[in-house]
Amino acid sequence: MIYEVVIGVEVHAQLRTKSKLFCGCGTVFGLTANSQTCPLCLGLPGTLPVLNQAAVEMAVRAGLALNCTIAANNLFARKNYFYPDLPKGYQISQYEAPICEHGWIEIVASEGKRRVRIRRAHLEEDAGKNVHVAGTNGSRVDLNRAGTPLLEIVTEPDLRSADEVVAYLKGLRDILIYQDVCDGDMEKGNFRCEPNLSLRPLGQKGFGTKVEMKNINSFKFVKDAIEYEIKRQTKVLSEGGKINQETRLWNLDRGETVVMRSKEEAHDYRYFPDPDLVPLKLNKEWIEGLKKALPESPSALRVRIMEEVGVSGYQATVLTSEKWMVEYFEATVVEAEKAGMMKVDIGRDIANWITGDLQGLLNKTSGSSGQTYVVDPSSDAQQARSMISLLMKQVPPGNLASLLVKKFRGEVSGPIVKSVLEEMLATGCTAAEIIEAKGLRQVSDEGALDKIIDEVLAKNPTQVAQFKEGKQQVLGFLVGQVMKASGGKANPGKVNELLKKKLGA
Repeated sequence: MIYEVVIGVEVHAQLRTKSKLFCGCGTVFGLTANSQTCPLCLGLPGTLPVLNQAAVEMAVRAGLALNCTIAANNLFARKNYFYPDLPKGYQISQYEAPICEHGWIEIVASEGKRRVRIRRAHLEEDAGKNVHVAGTNGSRVDLNRAGTPLLEIVTEPDLRSADEVVAYLKGLRDILIYQDVCDGDMEKGNFRCEPNLSLRPLGQKGFGTKVEMKNINSFKFVKDAIEYEIKRQTKVLSEGGKINQETRLWNLDRGETVVMRSKEEAHDYRYFPDPDLVPLKLNKEWIEGLKKALPESPSALRVRIMEEVGVSGYQATVLTSEKWMVEYFEATVVEAEKAGMMKVDIGRDIANWITGDLQGLLNKTSGSSGQTYVVDPSSDAQQARSMISLLMKQVPPGNLASLLVKKFRGEVSGPIVKSVLEEMLATGCTAAEIIEAKGLRQVSDEGALDKIIDEVLAKNPTQVAQFKEGKQQVLGFLVGQVMKASGGKANPGKVNELLKKKLGA
């Protein structure tokens, strides 16, 4: 039997408000347990919720960016279940009347470009956190997160592979970050994803029994968990077994999903309208105003910088993979324009250095061995923040632009740029200061270059003879020797020209 994979995804995105959804307590991560709580967070009798307007605005902006219909009339409901980190015994959410519905985003995966439908996106408050202390008999509860505003975004079952899910999650995360409604920090639990996966015989229209996966905090682990679950369910069905509807956790140490609990249905939560919150009515003119003020989307930004600056599709994709990176790139281009450059002349070079050597130097400076913060920022968010902070402090856009303008004008060579850039990261000095202090200005004077070239030709008679016999590739070796002899300061173009002249080419 050949099975088709069917996947829908639920994402809980924490909104970037300073206070919680229904009270004035803060939302700062990592503070002392239960230090950001009040009687409402603790579920004490007699407390009344007051809706956070900023959270509503962020939810609407996110919905508009996801091509959703925004509901003018909204209701809040109580989702009832018992768990130690839910002090009220219910969670305030939206059920029958979500704030956003019927949206979509486009993704590009190995299977090609396709549209993923968004069924709904609704506001709800977060629960607290159970803290399990090793070596003790019990657990503790931290309610700092209780009441934090979340936007739960639910897709239709449109995804068919782990790669498509990862592409969707990365695209969704980019959109939310660019709209400034969520920081997307998976390490802190601010962007939590829960795939729902089932299998069905190929060609069958009805769905199989779905399994929900929780406790996945990076894109890599999402991919691993889905691929494991596909194999597990395929094996069970192929052997005549039955898939149980349940929630499973991703066990990183064992590399497998494990049962957490049986999956609840909506009726298990006994939803009913919250009697303490009046219906929320949104003005259509207000919604239209937010729509007109939406920031540029990542996909639109990619197209624009390709057209305006002349970067390649690959460069545009890498640059827009993180909001800070494309902002740094555009700021550097602006600074280069102030120095008299045309953006189409120097833009591609700036993109090359930011996405290439600069990334490598940042990794080297931080002691990292891989560019995980570009490929998967969730894998080490603290390291990423440290790198960005270092870059902005030591090499602001104006300093990088000044260095690359010097390269474009032939004042320094590529190898010199890399060494100067490394020094800039280490010291915070400007390119001009480093070049002057170390005497790194590029040598273009023919008299000085002639002397170096003559010495190189005298030391390499074999290669000279080979070139004259027709082995043109030897020229590259000789250029390299001249660059080495000059300490990387020789103008490569001038060296090529003079070498060919001396060799009779």
